[in-house]
Order: sequence, then structure tokens, then C-alpha cells
Amino acid sequence: MIIGVDYTAAVWQGAGIGRYTRELIRATVKQTTGVQFKLLYAAGGLPPDASYLAELQSLCRAYPHVRAHPIPLTPRLLTILWQRLHVPLYAEWLVGPIDLLHAPDFVLPPTRARTLVTVHDLTFLVYPECAEAGLRRYLTRAVPRALRRADLVLVDSQATAVDLERLLGVSGPQVRLLYPGVDPRFRPLPQAELASVRAALGLPARFLLFVGTLEPRKNLVRLVEAFAQAELPPAMNLVIAGRRGWLYEEVFAAVERCSVTMRVHFVDFVADETLPAVYNLAEAFVYPSLYEGFGLPALEALACGVPVVTADGSSLPEVVGDAAVLVDPLSVASIAEGIQQALQQATLLRRKGPAQAHQFTWEASAQTLRTCYAELGARRRIATG
Repeated sequence: MIIGVDYTAAVWQGAGIGRYTRELIRATVKQTTGVQFKLLYAAGGLPPDASYLAELQSLCRAYPHVRAHPIPLTPRLLTILWQRLHVPLYAEWLVGPIDLLHAPDFVLPPTRARTLVTVHDLTFLVYPECAEAGLRRYLTRAVPRALRRADLVLVDSQATAVDLERLLGVSGPQVRLLYPGVDPRFRPLPQAELASVRAALGLPARFLLFVGTLEPRKNLVRLVEAFAQAELPPAMNLVIAGRRGWLYEEVFAAVERCSVTMRVHFVDFVADETLPAVYNLAEAFVYPSLYEGFGLPALEALACGVPVVTADGSSLPEVVGDAAVLVDPLSVASIAEGIQQALQQATLLRRKGPAQAHQFTWEASAQTLRTCYAELGARRRIATG
């Protein structure tokens, strides 16, 4: 069997769907024999020294049944051709024969193969005001079209499955739950390994941490307000780590308005190899997101033994169980109280977190994916005689 995977997000995006795709496919490749993988990606404009490209090349060297297939178009141009103009530029024409096509990023390329698509969340429908306008319009058209074409649909959580049925009428055996996992590098680390990271990033001695893209869904304005309102030691800071996404100006305005400029520190995207240490350095991880299809940063923080404060809605309670403090993300007072509670219960939460996180492994995720591949492969054989 030959499996094609749309690997574009994995070579272009550091966090989110990029990390999800890299971790899932790596774990699946390690477990799979007798199958060829063709990892296709938009390569136009990608620097030859891009870190995730090097990681892909290393994967191909380690596993002879995996091949990379760069497409000499930019991600934007390929998206326009495939999803907006509906040009029938079949994946098979670009990479050769495939039996299955797995698309881990919401939409499906044109193909004649059996198809598997991942829908991570439905933010663009649940919180349309939080999505960039162009992206919202695109997903509103492209995702339902992909769902109609898909043989199987993967979701990251039960919460997303419920939303998929409620908002788009997609349910039943076509929908499969595949929980993401957490890499073993996210674990409690000895203090000796942390000092160099603190110095390199200029992190304060004591801080609360948020990790994620700066965009409205992450609820950072209320987080800043809660930080300013909470009864915290004067030396406590707030570190916000992540790239600027869209509609983030209000976050910086909130820092000024709340007079916490000297105590709120913005750190750009943190590389994968450094992130576990950053989690370990925090006194608590605060993630009051309005909506998540899974919430991987909350799971990573739990795995590092960091007290976690997160929202009581969407998939987040499903992920953190009873190992975190749950708050109302619409209430600044609730977030502030949750921060105080997490600091007070730090010893208990540090013990519970890793145990909860260990329920989610990429090895288990890969086993689920392999089952889906096998089912679609069997359908293919039946369909072809």
C-alpha cells in the first residue's frame, strides 16, 4: 500500500498543526512495515536550511519506506489552485501512484485515492469573531467540501466530534477520534538544565507562562487583566511565548491599560528543543483559551509537572482531567482566582500532571491511525476487485 500525506504544515509551521503532523507521522512510520509513505509538501519559497525540512530529510534517511516529494509551488499558490480555483491537479500527478491520501490540515487535495482528513476544531464556526476574516471565509467553504469528499474524518477530541455533528451534521462511523500525544521530552527537568535557557531567553526569576499564537481565541486580554487583578507576590511576572498571529493589538493595549508593562514579557516562538525547559521554569501555566480542539500546550505543561490553569469549556477538561484548575474563560475574576488556587495547590498539581499527561502518547495515536489506514486499504482492495 502507498500512502500519501500532505506534509506542508509539518515543514512550514513550528507549532500547532505543524507539530501535530510531525509527531504523528514520525510515530506512525516507526510502527509501520510493508507500506510506502509519500510525504508531499509545498516547497516554493522554503529556505533550504529550514529546520523542519532537515527533520524531514532525517526521517527519510532513517526509514527507507518514506520519501519526501517537494512540490515547486508556495503553500499559498497551491491552496489557491486546489481549494479556490478547484484546478484538478491531482496529487497522483505530482507524486505518482497512491492508494490513500491523508490530509492532516482540514482540507483535501484533489485525488482519486481513498481519503482521510483531520478536522482539529471548528473555531471558524464557534467563534467566527476570533478568526482572521479571510481564513474564516476560506475554511467555511473548504472544510464542508472536504468532509463531503472524505472517506474517514479524524478529530482530536470528543468535544470536536460533538461540534462536527452539531454544526456540520457529520457523525457516525465516518468520524474517528484520534487523540494527539505528548513527546517524552516534555517531563520534569533538573534545575541544572534550566539555567542556560533562562539566561538565553532573558526570563525573570518567577513567572506564570502562556504558550501559543497571539490571537483572540487564546483570550490573552482577559489573561492580562486577571494577572493584574490576582493577589500575587510583587516579583511574579507573566511570560507570553508565541508568534503574533492576528488581531493581537488589544493584548498589548491591555498590558498598558493595566499598568503591568514591567511585569509582562513577550517572547517570540520558542523552538521545540527549548520549550520543555521553559515550561519547567514556570510556576504555573495559564491557558484560558476560549476554544480548543485539543489544547496541546496544556498537555505539555502537565507532562512537565507544571501547575496548569485552563478553561472549563471545549476539549480542555477532556485533556487535563482533574490534574488542573478549571476556570470560566469569560470571567477575569475566575481566571485570577484560578491562578491563585494553582499556586496554592502547586505540590498536588505537580504530582497529578505527569500522570494525566501519560495517558496521551503518540504511540497510541499512531496505532489508531494505522487502524484507519488498514481499513481504507481494505476498502480499496474490495472496491478494485
